[in-house]
Amino acid sequence: MSHSDSHSHTALIWKVFAFLSLITIVEVILGIAKPKSLYLTHFLGTSPLNWIFIILTLVKAYGIAWYFMHLNDEKTWFRRSIVWPVVFLIMYLSFFLLYEGGALQDILHSITKWQ
Repeated sequence: MSHSDSHSHTALIWKVFAFLSLITIVEVILGIAKPKSLYLTHFLGTSPLNWIFIILTLVKAYGIAWYFMHLNDEKTWFRRSIVWPVVFLIMYLSFFLLYEGGALQDILHSITKWQ
């Protein structure tokens, strides 16, 4: 490996680090601030803030797979065969978690006094 190759990999690692750090910082700020306009409204069964967290988490997972699993060097359909099932599985599990959580809240709402 030549010196220029290692330098380009170092620069790439720093770019990926900055990308993942930026997304994480946005998630932490939103988690701490919890804007009422995003937290107290409902969209597709949950708050828009939850959807933002789910989408940002998927973007981070895709970025990690893209760079650290070296999917950017693979053929297009091989990448898709790895990434798409995972994305759809996460969306499927998120849907049922949010749906069943809402149903459980409706059932227990008369018993609990959390809200």
